[in-house]
Amino acid sequence: MTKAELVEAVAAQSRLTKKSAAEILDIVFANIGKAVKKDQRFSYPGFGTWSVRSRKARKIRNPQTNEMMKLKASKTIGFRPAKELKNSL
Repeated sequence: MTKAELVEAVAAQSRLTKKSAAEILDIVFANIGKAVKKDQRFSYPGFGTWSVRSRKARKIRNPQTNEMMKLKASKTIGFRPAKELKNSL
């Protein structure tokens, strides 16, 4: 599902205009992002949990030159689905 399809579905189910639905979705996802940055975690019961995950520094190989390089430690965001969502699949 794309953002446009999600906006269309929300607008149809809530009787909002597509513009209003898009604004609401942008606000929701912006706040989820802020929550994950601030608290390192955001949980929505019945759907899942977004959390910050740390990746260790590691060695990688450049496939073009076969040169071994060091990759710095980094952070990424992960999603763990709730049991209800998993069972509904």
